[in-house]
Amino acid sequence: MASAPGSPVRVRFCPSPTGNPHVGLVRTALFNWAFARHHQGTLVFRIEDTDAARDSEESYTQLLDAMRWLGFDWDEGPEVGGPHAPYRQSQRMDIYKDVADKLLAAGHAYRCYCSQEELDSRREAARAAGRPSGYDGHCRDLSDAEVEGYKAEGRAPIVRFRMPDEAITFTDLVRGEITYLPENVPDYGIVRANGAPLYTLVNPVDDALMEITHVLRGEDLLSSTPRQIALYKALTELGIAKEIPAFGHLPYVMGEGNKKLSKRDPQSSLNLYRERGFLPEGLLNYLSLLGWSLSADQDIFTIDEMVAAFDVSDVQPNPARFDLKKCEAINGDHIRLLPVKDFTERCRPWLKAPAAPWAPEDFDETKWQAVAPHAQTRLKVLSEVTDNVDFLFLPEPVLDEASWAKAMKEGSDALLVTAREKLDAADWTSPESLKEAVLAAGEAHGLKLGKAQAPVRVAITGRTVGLPLFESLEVLGKEKALARIDAALARLAA
Repeated sequence: MASAPGSPVRVRFCPSPTGNPHVGLVRTALFNWAFARHHQGTLVFRIEDTDAARDSEESYTQLLDAMRWLGFDWDEGPEVGGPHAPYRQSQRMDIYKDVADKLLAAGHAYRCYCSQEELDSRREAARAAGRPSGYDGHCRDLSDAEVEGYKAEGRAPIVRFRMPDEAITFTDLVRGEITYLPENVPDYGIVRANGAPLYTLVNPVDDALMEITHVLRGEDLLSSTPRQIALYKALTELGIAKEIPAFGHLPYVMGEGNKKLSKRDPQSSLNLYRERGFLPEGLLNYLSLLGWSLSADQDIFTIDEMVAAFDVSDVQPNPARFDLKKCEAINGDHIRLLPVKDFTERCRPWLKAPAAPWAPEDFDETKWQAVAPHAQTRLKVLSEVTDNVDFLFLPEPVLDEASWAKAMKEGSDALLVTAREKLDAADWTSPESLKEAVLAAGEAHGLKLGKAQAPVRVAITGRTVGLPLFESLEVLGKEKALARIDAALARLAA
């Protein structure tokens, strides 16, 4: 059932434009993209937008923007074109109608006139009798008289695909051999009563016409595979499909409580990660680990290294749990891998309005360039840069009350007086000289450097943690630093 030996790899990523892209969708896109690039194949980007009630042009635009931000290029699809255009299903309705008509004419499909009430009643009876409760084939072989009777009642039929009365077995690229018995895969709808085609028709028809060789998609679609294989066989018989693609079903991404991560989960939204300042390469590195790994002892790698090594047969079938802390840690590692110049530029959105709390005219490029290498060693996400450097560009530091309470113990006022004296006499072109000044102040009060620098840090930056203190003092400058120590002493006195 897999593509013929030597057949060029063609995979597709086919999201629906409904709401913000989520990380599970990104993981699927990543595995398809990496598989195509590993095999020097073709990635088809297709938009499944036949659900007019849920699809939106805004979501469509967000999808394209997300793909570009993530660094995914596509060989066929929107804005690129290709031999199988158009690549939006809403523009392919005539194609689906033609295929549905051919399936009906060849006997692979039939019109079903059952009402929803009748379906529900028969399903309930089947469940009560311990039988499978899927569609029972009631309209499979209607006589002309029965059809005319239904038409006279004004019933609008749907179109159902006629499933073969035989087991369907296929080899999943992730899960191995899987068999579905015919009683568990009943005839299914492919066209609504209003003539609108369903996903069950349009998805395999597009895959067939676009000559897709491998379908890598979420585990939630596994149960639809035997239906699609049967439809593929019919499409092959009709000369519409050339071959049945190989299927690989990717494991669920789990969220809190080991439940499948859904669009409703806040941590699932791709926009959240962009807004917080995740790097595309950091986020993709982590998402690749949700079901796959480069090696047992290497969690950090580049997208190029992933592409070189990616094999869908190495994907694990077990659900993968999304761990935000690990995702942040991996992103932090990628931040530290950036050239400093690249890092300074990627931080720009958080150094200006509306993210930055300081006035644009108070931002000092020289100071930013001086502290950027130190900030780079600390961040997990780029948005954290704002809190790390705000003390340089605000008239006064943003005081964290918990930090003040933690650092300003009894005797802190005396320590700050001594530290101010020592710093006033220090060489402000040398962080080492500033360190010696605070060390000497601490020794004068029986404190080691760690205890001595805490009140100074809070006076200067407003927080107990942040960039290296003495480099920060040098960049801030003597006048501002001493004024902030004076302000802290005044607050302590009050």
